[in-house]
Amino acid sequence: MSDRETDSPASPGIDALPELSDEVAETTASTLAAIGGRIRELRQLRGLTLQALADASGLSTSMLSLVERGRASPSIGSLIVIASALGVTMSDLLVQGADAEEKIVVRAAEARVVETAEHVVRRLLREDRSRGISVAVNEYAPHTGSTEHPISHDGFEYGFVLDGELTVEVDGVRHVLQRGDLIAYSSRRRHKIWNHGESKVRTLWFNLDRE
Repeated sequence: MSDRETDSPASPGIDALPELSDEVAETTASTLAAIGGRIRELRQLRGLTLQALADASGLSTSMLSLVERGRASPSIGSLIVIASALGVTMSDLLVQGADAEEKIVVRAAEARVVETAEHVVRRLLREDRSRGISVAVNEYAPHTGSTEHPISHDGFEYGFVLDGELTVEVDGVRHVLQRGDLIAYSSRRRHKIWNHGESKVRTLWFNLDRE
């Protein structure tokens, strides 16, 4: 299905956009990109594929893909069912737009905190969509991790261990990281992050949207 066909007013779950001025169109595009990025972030945090989210929400994978890329305007009803499938409220999907990316300093109290389904606490310090990067401090309680089974998705990751010992499995190979160690890999490679120890692990994680 082409973008044009999916974005048409007749497509279910997508609102048609009126003719907009250049300034309003740019703001709208930034907002849609922010919402799409938030949906993708929550989906990946929960270890869900696009197909799994489609099955849970009743929406098509092509429509969800366009929404995540900021290429389609989801209806209120679609946002509600997407939020429900992700275990959040619709307001959790409505993140700040491009203005937040222009801030030079992000205070500790301003970091958005998300707890994953596996109880990993993710403190998002910066999400710069124009440059395709997010920076977060992740806290792994004992015997918790990213997902139970290895996953893969678009992008590239850099992980730096601040405290504790963390095991990162990439393509079936386990890498045990200590404080001060860094790991970097393509997110397309099947990977799993887990704290097998008895102490909390803190990491600084950089996620890039593309390689």
